[in-house]
Amino acid sequence: MPRIKSAKKALRQSEKRSGENLKKMNSLKTTIKSYKKTLSAGDKETIKSSLSDAYKALDKAAKTNLIKRNKANRLKSRLAKKKSA
Repeated sequence: MPRIKSAKKALRQSEKRSGENLKKMNSLKTTIKSYKKTLSAGDKETIKSSLSDAYKALDKAAKTNLIKRNKANRLKSRLAKKKSA
């Protein structure tokens, strides 16, 4: 455990940021999973809106450096492929 005041503060900040990042990552994964579920259901309007939500979530995650930009682009490409397949 840190003894210095600034190190204690850094630990608090790190724990808080880790918690926020974990929540955001779980939300992102949930959004992607819900899109995959709607694909199996087959309703075209729902699929379209769900894909849009997944794109939005991926773009936001990349913007806030939760994931890298290229990873977001790769995942978006794979989700779009699943829609057409």
